[in-house]
Amino acid sequence: MLAIYKHLWQVNWAEQWQYRANLIMYLFYWLVSPIVYLAVWTTVATAQGSVNGLTAQDFVAYYMVLLIVNIATSEITIHILGYRIMDGTLSNLLVLPVHPVLTQVLVNNLAFKALQLIALAPIWAVLYVLFQPVLTITLVNVLLAIPALALGFLFSFFIGATITFIAFWTTRVWAIAEFYFAVFQLFAGQFVPLSLLPPVLHNIAEALPFRLVLYFPVQLILGKLTVQESMLNLGLLAVWCVAGYALFSVVWRGGVKKFSAVGA
Repeated sequence: MLAIYKHLWQVNWAEQWQYRANLIMYLFYWLVSPIVYLAVWTTVATAQGSVNGLTAQDFVAYYMVLLIVNIATSEITIHILGYRIMDGTLSNLLVLPVHPVLTQVLVNNLAFKALQLIALAPIWAVLYVLFQPVLTITLVNVLLAIPALALGFLFSFFIGATITFIAFWTTRVWAIAEFYFAVFQLFAGQFVPLSLLPPVLHNIAEALPFRLVLYFPVQLILGKLTVQESMLNLGLLAVWCVAGYALFSVVWRGGVKKFSAVGA
């Protein structure tokens, strides 16, 4: 099995380098929103002194770390698999002796993500010089962030794939995915740090798993959480990953039974 993943990595890594324009397009897609929010909130905090206790430097540090966490935990499964389901070319993957999503699609996501992070590095360095964030990052927080980011990506992958599987039943899957992404951004802490949400929305965010994907790793890296809080959130994220995988498996099996590739 390791040999299969190694081969898929080599193929997908080489393939990613052939689509440099696509890489740049997606990179800007993930960069624009956090940078805009950074500029807006730092301006407001500078004018008012602080916003609910958060200073301009707090916003700079938050969104600078969010840039990295966002790419590290994001997934693009619907862009890889959505059209294959709808045009019938998924049948080419179904004849393989391995699970096509947990091999080909997963490795494609990882290769894309690795190249995105490499491309982000010089841009992040420029932003660091421009905004000069005050970051007090410890080795312990970095080590704890590694499993948090890995679990965050796995949860995003399972849910993103599950939403993509809706294409087995309807061509409206893109609209559903966009709605999900908007809800995710609100309750994961991408629009604004969750501490600034109104009490009702904050309580909803606490109950949903989305904050564990973005807000939790950012707070963890910035040293805003105790070790106990970090371990609790890691445990919750692991549980949500198991639940996400279970949902992924059920919907996949049902979708494959529904799938037909007439004329493909």
